[in-house]
Amino acid sequence: MNSIVSGITSCRLEKTDLVSEDAVMMRILQVLIGIMKHPASELLEDQAVCTIVNTCFQVVQQSAGRGDLLQRNGRYTMHELIQIIFSRLPDFEVRGGGDDGGEDSESDTDEIDMSSGYGIRCCIDIFHFLCSLLNVVEVVENSEGTSVHTADEDVQIFALVLINSAIELSGDAIGQHPKLLRMVQDDLFHHLIHYGASSSPLVLSMISSCILNIYHFLRKFVRLQLEAFFSFVLLKVTAFTGFLQLQEVALEGLINFCRQPAFIVEAYVNYDCDPMCRSIFEETGKVLCRHTFPSSGPLTSLQIQAFEGLVILIHNIADNMDRDEEDGDVQEEEENAVKPSPVEIHEYIPFWIEKPKDDFETWVDHIRMRKAQKRKLAIAANHFNRDEKKGLEYLKYNHLVSDPPDPMALASFFRFTPGLDKTMIGDYLGDPDELHLSVLKSFTHTFEFTGMNLDTALRTFLESFRLPGESQKIERMIEAFSERFYEQQSSEIFASKDTVHILCYSLIMLNTDQHNPQVKKKMTEDEFIRNNRAINAGKDLPREYLSELFQSISSNAFALSTHSGPSIAAVSAFFEHSDDDEVLHECVDALISIARVAQYGLEDILDELIASFCKFTTLLNPYTTPEETLFAFSHDMKPRMATLAVFTLANNFGDSIRGGWRNIVDCLLKLRKLQLLPQSAIEFETTDEENLNNGGSEPDLNVVSTQDAKFNRKQGSSLMGRFSHFLALDSVEESVALGMSEFEQNLKVIKQCRIGQIFSKSSVLPDVAVLNLGRSLIYAAAGKGQKFSTAIEEEETVKFCWDLIIAVALSNIHRFSMFWPSYHEYLLNVANFPLFSPVPFVEKGIPGLFKVCIKILASQPQDYLPEELIFRSITIMWKIDKEIIDTCYDQITEFVSKIITEYSANLQTQLGWKSVLQLLSLCGRHPETKDQAVDALIGLMSINAAHLTQSSYAYCIDCAFSFVALRNSSVEKNLKILDLMTDSVTMLVKWYKTASTETVTNSYSMASNASSSSSADENALRGVNFVHHLFLKLSEAFRKTTLARREEIRNRAVTSLEKSFIMGHEDLGFTPSGCIYCIDHVIFPTIDDLHEKLLDYSRRENAEREMRSMEGTLKIAMKMLQSVFLRYLKQIVGSAEFRTFWLGVLRRMDTCMKADLGEYGDNKLQEVVPELLTTMICTMKEQEILVQKEDDDLWEITYIQIQWIAPALKDELFPDEEI
Repeated sequence: MNSIVSGITSCRLEKTDLVSEDAVMMRILQVLIGIMKHPASELLEDQAVCTIVNTCFQVVQQSAGRGDLLQRNGRYTMHELIQIIFSRLPDFEVRGGGDDGGEDSESDTDEIDMSSGYGIRCCIDIFHFLCSLLNVVEVVENSEGTSVHTADEDVQIFALVLINSAIELSGDAIGQHPKLLRMVQDDLFHHLIHYGASSSPLVLSMISSCILNIYHFLRKFVRLQLEAFFSFVLLKVTAFTGFLQLQEVALEGLINFCRQPAFIVEAYVNYDCDPMCRSIFEETGKVLCRHTFPSSGPLTSLQIQAFEGLVILIHNIADNMDRDEEDGDVQEEEENAVKPSPVEIHEYIPFWIEKPKDDFETWVDHIRMRKAQKRKLAIAANHFNRDEKKGLEYLKYNHLVSDPPDPMALASFFRFTPGLDKTMIGDYLGDPDELHLSVLKSFTHTFEFTGMNLDTALRTFLESFRLPGESQKIERMIEAFSERFYEQQSSEIFASKDTVHILCYSLIMLNTDQHNPQVKKKMTEDEFIRNNRAINAGKDLPREYLSELFQSISSNAFALSTHSGPSIAAVSAFFEHSDDDEVLHECVDALISIARVAQYGLEDILDELIASFCKFTTLLNPYTTPEETLFAFSHDMKPRMATLAVFTLANNFGDSIRGGWRNIVDCLLKLRKLQLLPQSAIEFETTDEENLNNGGSEPDLNVVSTQDAKFNRKQGSSLMGRFSHFLALDSVEESVALGMSEFEQNLKVIKQCRIGQIFSKSSVLPDVAVLNLGRSLIYAAAGKGQKFSTAIEEEETVKFCWDLIIAVALSNIHRFSMFWPSYHEYLLNVANFPLFSPVPFVEKGIPGLFKVCIKILASQPQDYLPEELIFRSITIMWKIDKEIIDTCYDQITEFVSKIITEYSANLQTQLGWKSVLQLLSLCGRHPETKDQAVDALIGLMSINAAHLTQSSYAYCIDCAFSFVALRNSSVEKNLKILDLMTDSVTMLVKWYKTASTETVTNSYSMASNASSSSSADENALRGVNFVHHLFLKLSEAFRKTTLARREEIRNRAVTSLEKSFIMGHEDLGFTPSGCIYCIDHVIFPTIDDLHEKLLDYSRRENAEREMRSMEGTLKIAMKMLQSVFLRYLKQIVGSAEFRTFWLGVLRRMDTCMKADLGEYGDNKLQEVVPELLTTMICTMKEQEILVQKEDDDLWEITYIQIQWIAPALKDELFPDEEI
């Protein structure tokens, strides 16, 4: 068998035509798979099996440019081979005991009985080969014409399919073979995690499937690996908002794990209750909740997917609890069991030590205790970051460390607690105190360096804290590391720990040399080796070892952010104490270079650098008067250089600035306060409103070209040249000689700062920088950290801050949905500030927010979310203090009118319409803006009526009623509004017909799709009912208006109400009960209210004119009642409620007929009511509604009521009847 394999795989094919070659290779594949399927294949040697797999893969690779059939056949054969080989893995003999024995027995030098056939060695080699396929790269050319290496996704997917098959068929047998298991733990997981976070959705889906298979069979061996996969892939990708498909795949990966019955409990116990692990279960739940929470718009696929996962998670938890109850005696448990109470820590228990699961009950108590310890450790970390002493005292108080302190407890706290300030850890560990030295030694013992190279071990050690600036502290820490590494080294390379100590320093120096841009001449490999001669007890270290270290450090720098801190302090001190121009120039040059380094992931260092520069500007010195600050700025070079440096950093490194934006904003506000900030320095202040609304970009008013907005490392010399030019012209003597005043000198500096560009070009900033900049501006506008001497100063500062906020928002309108939710949260937070003054903040903020709103509407976005967000902020702003509207109503009216007039077609959200119409209604109450607001509403209801929707109609009616109800409003315009309100019934009719059509369509399609049509039919019916609700809303507005003081308005409201009912008679599809309901709730109350008002006037003195006016309106209302009654008579007569309704009509006729007007004379309604009754009763008789019936007392009741209301009509209406 081995010979056959050797002969087939080593044969050479003669080149012929492609078809013949493909046929031969397919035949070879057929023979090879036939050999592996034969029972005698078990006698094949490991080498032969590996050769077969390798040959098949070569065929797959060569078929890439050939026929598709050959490639498919090759891949299928490869898949079959993997299945055959790894299906035998459970049957392979496990040689050796334990990990050590397994490693030895499976080494390449093992002596194996060849007669037994292939075994674990070929499985290891093949699995290693499959893992290596995940790292296959292909060379592609980018848009710039250069070649780049990227992972070959097609090969990755093929490899993942094969790996999945191998794991599924091997099952838990992999855990019995240590070397194969370590390959899964190390090689495989390394590739899966690396490519999982930066791959396509398809690859991530395959990787998640592979990890899930590993979890099924090998979960007890891959605890740390699973934590890493969740942390760096699934949770990280779901938090990233840039690629929706990738998010959905990652979320599905999380949900697949949640579907596993035991995952919830295992994740909680193994991770959430372990102080040294990430809370995987808790974070998974938070991710699902965060993505589930719906926005105001339609649900997205991601939200639905997250909701399903959340439901699965909840059911899984509940099922586990139910299962626990079923396992025991429920009755006995209910009687005797005590519900778990919160765990309290009463004694010191080492939190980093796990307890074996010997006794279940004590183990559960131990797990709960560790969870409580983990919570307390998180709180302690927060205290420690703010105050080291308070943090350590909290640890003692909660028995997390012993008293006196156990060094290992403190070391474990520093080593394993997430969120600790690494700078503070480094300072503590470097302290020479005896306890600190003991903690340092224990800290190094938390690391396992066995099997690591020196550079890898040193990287791991330095990543756990930040090296302090003092050389003595660094010395102690490197010495402790060297001792620990020497104890655990697995080879005999180092003669003593001193050798390790010296070489560590040499590596740190090499790292600085290779990766510091200030070092022009870099150390070569030969120089590095020469520098480390005879350090190993007088002998040389192996050259190959030193060469490997050199290449590692040169290609991959240490994560050392240590030198920037001391560097900033040293250079800043030099800058502070020097007066020499050249030295100052060199200091600025050095600090800018630090910024160039810090922009690569060292944001806190960049923030520290900005804080250092801000100190030298003297602008933020709280102990100097404004006059002293102004004098220093005008006569000292350092403050002007520092100011220029601050804003240069903001322009060139803004994408890496975080907390430093607060200092930049404070400096900017102080410059304005000192009147050192001319209007021309900030373009957006002089930009007209129209240009700002249309997103016009600012022209360049700066001395320096703006093409280097994003800093280019190659332009460092030009940046330094700017400071040289500044220094060359900045001496007082030369300025005076050039005839420059102090103001002109300051103006020159400010222009070089390019302040306007920071905000107008903020579109190039990353998301996190925009968020930090916005937070600083909003908090400054709210007065945080500001002191104002006068109200005018406060008002101007707040306006300036809002101008900056709006400039940022307009420049980033394309990603508004990303940053504005956080801005909105900041607006909510400022209301809780102790000294918050809402008057200038809201007064200056609302107009700016409307500018952003108009820009959003003008852009006609497809997504409704930006509109929803901006109106949410506008609403919360004017609700902070509603009286604010009285101070800025003119601006609000102008913006709202513009939105209604020009952009009503673009309003998509209910909140947008509600906010606009509510503010329009409020502004219409002011005499100065009343006419403009009314004209805007009239234009909306006439010219732009087609833009109204069912959701906005109700707000429009409310606004219209608020205008009509105003006493001092124009009668002519109010009558126009009432007419437009009446005409709006045509819109209601249109909406009703649309909803009715949808109902009929859904009913027609119900037979073909019962479930979906049922849902749609329900929605359509809901639409019909909503239209009826809107009609009632309109009618109610008319009813309220009938009580207006002015007779013209009252009478028109009554006639409008009548017209509305007449127009909606047939076209709104009211049911008999619906018709009665509308009349009963609108027309009857109208007559009752007018009658009550009539009687009220009749009791007043000198109110005859008002009384007669109200009497005339009531007369019109009674005629309206008759008209509506007759129009709806046929429709409502069949209703069971008609008898009661008719009695209601007669009752109101009676009350109006017998109204006592007192001293004002006769009731003129007595002339109208009999005519109305006669018409109604005659019509009812003609339609045979009012006839004598044995089972109907309607005729008899009417007869009795007529005798009571108008006895004179009895003989006319009932001529043949007697009492």
